Amino acid sequence: MLTELDFLDVVRLTPLVSIDLIVSDADGRILIGHRRNRPAQGTWFVPGGRILKDETLDTAFSRIADAELGVPRLARSSARFEGVFEHHYSDNFAGESGVSTHYIVLAYALSLPDTQRLGRPDQHNGYLWLTPAQLLVRDDVHDNTKAYFR
Repeated sequence: MLTELDFLDVVRLTPLVSIDLIVSDADGRILIGHRRNRPAQGTWFVPGGRILKDETLDTAFSRIADAELGVPRLARSSARFEGVFEHHYSDNFAGESGVSTHYIVLAYALSLPDTQRLGRPDQHNGYLWLTPAQLLVRDDVHDNTKAYFR
């Protein structure tokens, strides 16, 4: 496990690889969470997370779905791969001045039938279900989330 200082060096020197979950409900609305953490703190964003060293994509997908949505053992095969995206942020998890964050994001879309209990309060301040048209016009939805619907 990396120390916070070591991880800050990783963020400063390399891109991070992550998975974003584009979760829709039966009405075609998309789940977005109000981010507690940097980068993009205070904006609405689709759930997601970093892939860890030596973690397979299947294991990462399942872990992230559990951590971000509270859905254990969700298989990556249940989602549709939407493509590779790049996210650039001027800040970083530690708030360290002059250190940007660069993500290479693997985006996966999935529809979940039981959306009543989705979400983890330790990850987000709140959740919204919005149609793509609704989220595209909101100033508080991050541009990197909007990119999935343009």
